[in-house]
Amino acid sequence: MRISLQAELGDFQDRHTIYVFALKMSFLAVTLSSVVTTLVLPLLDWIGMLPVPLAHGVVYGVLLSWLIGGAVSSVLSLVAGHAMHQLSVSRAEFEQLSRTDVLSGLLNRRAFTEALEQVDGDACLAIFDVDRFKAINDRFGHASGDAVIVTVSAILAAAFDGHSVAARLGGEEFGVIVVGGSQEQRVEKVRSVCDRLAAHPIVADDCVVALTVSAGIAELEPGRSKEGAYSSADKALYLAKALGRNRVVHENEGLHPGWRRHLPAEAAAARAMNVDCDEARLA
Repeated sequence: MRISLQAELGDFQDRHTIYVFALKMSFLAVTLSSVVTTLVLPLLDWIGMLPVPLAHGVVYGVLLSWLIGGAVSSVLSLVAGHAMHQLSVSRAEFEQLSRTDVLSGLLNRRAFTEALEQVDGDACLAIFDVDRFKAINDRFGHASGDAVIVTVSAILAAAFDGHSVAARLGGEEFGVIVVGGSQEQRVEKVRSVCDRLAAHPIVADDCVVALTVSAGIAELEPGRSKEGAYSSADKALYLAKALGRNRVVHENEGLHPGWRRHLPAEAAAARAMNVDCDEARLA
């Protein structure tokens, strides 16, 4: 008889599973004890070591197995189940910490990369970067810088809920997998978040910190490598920064002819170099 005990640690996060586990273990222990008793007693009776009639001995043996063996095995199973429960909860908490950025409460880069690999169509990758974050730290202090990170994280988490995924990639850079809707709707959602951040200064340590955020967007099309999408989003973010910050640039926008004269010479040269390299790879 095969009884599934669900002994994997992940199954013991629910306390109800502990009692089911104890019940199954007790039933299995008592059943095996009863089988052993019914096999051993006839042997003892045959060699004359059974002090009572065989029928009475079998009845008493089975009853004692269920009463004493059942009680002992139940207690031991409960103790083991609670130990597994604590270990399972601790493992789940450790796994959560290993995938979460401590300051922001968002996913970290590792967890975000894993989520990115699972996306398949009807989504885009948006990379956000707080403009002039170093200047904020230098002028208002690191406590205010931390407050900026926390506030931006909270707004991103609230704006991109449901199937979308938000993460802090490191420093003042954030990534969001925007899922659902059309391309225009996703881009508009990213813009609305940037506008919201720009319109609400942050108060930290009696200081009013005005901030803006730039973002680059790339589409997560079926069959497209996630590394390629990340690279395109990063280039779009670089372009948004080079064009003066506080703006959103989609990869499809490219380098608009009207923007060229607004770019610093080194930014335009770097952008041209990136385009030339991309064309060379395609060739």
